[in-house]
Amino acid sequence: MDSQAFYRRSIDDPEGFWGDQAKLIEWRRPPEKVLDYAHPPFRQWFVGGETNLCHNAVDRHLAARGEQPALIYLSSETGEERTYTYAELHREVNRCAAVLRALGVGKGERVVIYMPMIAEAVFCMLACARLGAVHSVVFGGFAAHNLALRIDDAKPCLLICADAGMRGGKPVPYKHLVDEAMREAKHAPPKVLIVDRGLDADMKWVDGRDEDYWDLRDEHRDAEVPVTWLEANEPSYILYTSGTTGKPKGVQRDVGGYAVALAASMRYIYGAQPGETMFTTSDIGWVVGHSYIVYGPLIHGMATIVYEGLPIKPDAGIWWKIVQDHKVSTMFSSPTAIRVLKKQDPAWLKKYDVSSLRYLFIAGEPLDEPTSRWITDGLGVPVIDHYWQTETGWAMLTLLPGVEMKPVKFGSPGFPAYGFDIRVVNEMTGAECGPNEKGVLTVKPPLPPGCLTTVWGDDQRFINSYFGQFEKELLYSSSDWALRDDDGYFFILGRTDDVINTAGHRLGTREIEEALQAHAAIAEVAVVGVQDELKGQVPIGFCTVKDPARIADATARALLEKECIAKVAELLGAVAKPYKLHFVNALPKTRSGKLLRRSIQALAEGRETGDLSTLDDPNALEEIRKAVKK
Repeated sequence: MDSQAFYRRSIDDPEGFWGDQAKLIEWRRPPEKVLDYAHPPFRQWFVGGETNLCHNAVDRHLAARGEQPALIYLSSETGEERTYTYAELHREVNRCAAVLRALGVGKGERVVIYMPMIAEAVFCMLACARLGAVHSVVFGGFAAHNLALRIDDAKPCLLICADAGMRGGKPVPYKHLVDEAMREAKHAPPKVLIVDRGLDADMKWVDGRDEDYWDLRDEHRDAEVPVTWLEANEPSYILYTSGTTGKPKGVQRDVGGYAVALAASMRYIYGAQPGETMFTTSDIGWVVGHSYIVYGPLIHGMATIVYEGLPIKPDAGIWWKIVQDHKVSTMFSSPTAIRVLKKQDPAWLKKYDVSSLRYLFIAGEPLDEPTSRWITDGLGVPVIDHYWQTETGWAMLTLLPGVEMKPVKFGSPGFPAYGFDIRVVNEMTGAECGPNEKGVLTVKPPLPPGCLTTVWGDDQRFINSYFGQFEKELLYSSSDWALRDDDGYFFILGRTDDVINTAGHRLGTREIEEALQAHAAIAEVAVVGVQDELKGQVPIGFCTVKDPARIADATARALLEKECIAKVAELLGAVAKPYKLHFVNALPKTRSGKLLRRSIQALAEGRETGDLSTLDDPNALEEIRKAVKK
């Protein structure tokens, strides 16, 4: 198949193209209209069609694949391993759906899921989809305050958690964070469902509120819960992502468009086949986990691996052993994870038989050429970089091995994916950039199926955040710098806004600044993302203090830095901790009082600061320069 013709049809005839792709899933009622774009930038795909994500991921495979593995749960932390066939997965999801229904969950209700990487987390997601409820999965590494913010925005009728996760051989308690978040939240749900793994001996139960998953599962062991059919544009889930205002944005996804987009992506982007096994090393708390641990592989009739553990425990060969033991054909990981493995003995890459592995896909942050070459040479398997966002739900830039495999160009995620009319434009004018000219990566709407439909509860924020940057033309802004080379390959060059991409996790600098300012000693803060060899970017903070005595000597500074970093971990979770804090007497600002973040970032990375004509106090910038040189 000619990839260019395939792409052009998706842009020139989107209704015909996506009408064909809609046949990849099952509909209770077929769509009446493929695309409604009457109210830009809002669009609706597959209008009038009725379907269900759980039906497409589980039920429709029962006749042909009932005894085929569907979900393989592996924990290198506990040594546990369980395989569920499609028939067994169907039974577990029905039990779980009956439990949720008994606790008041129904169509349109929200359910917050705060879980480690265990099979029951997937059951809960699929059970919500079965009931027509809207799930919002919160990454288990987030602290209570972050969880409370999401509770208040989603206003759930139920929260589901585990007693604890496991990391590095040690339990990581969850329940006490849930209790704290429930106390802080203004819209705390009346019930908390707990999957007790027996890992937290100190877990406290709240009478009348907390329910035991295992007891209720036993009560509903033989339950059968019918699928709730949804119109294609009804919400399927909310997934919160960092914004520049400090308040997380609830990315809202639909049902029909998402199902079709994932079904097509498994075929064209990943070149995967039903009956094969996919191993995605992400977490269900992130969009990659939603799309390519849970829904994508199951909709495509594959087995999917849910892995709890680290890439180097019990040793640096664990991933490749999983590939060998389960005949993994398609694998998806992140540059940061590969850079962690790069620090280990390369012999681990050769110890296990990975001949079943057709491709290793990488996404999350830019993949540097040395790391790409290292893993490609070490595994002897094609490594395919691709680029996408929480907002898009699937890849925007990619090679298409399922259509026509183009040559890999190290450092590039490839070409625009079908359905995405991508432009690199000038930040100020919106004019399209020429080859090798840096600009903002944008998409001309309508966005294709599977992308966010709005920001939960805030249509205006959806417009302002994603479509408000350019005056002359309505364009979706990715908020990433990019360029296109002479051969048409795209390269991602970093963020244009105040969001940091660290180890594939998006962190708002504003969120970290607010957490630092919660420390009583701190007067003012600027946080910037600085390039890091392992994680891509890390947050660095620059703080002024209320009392100079707090930073009078090295010991005092070290103590205050430790306290401030602990405050960030307390409010946001360890994932958001600054890599380093510098204490200065003043922060550089314009004469109008705006922080010169890009100049601070440039100095922290050893680059030129650019135009400083509006700088109010040159001494403040000099302090930053001296601080980063220490």
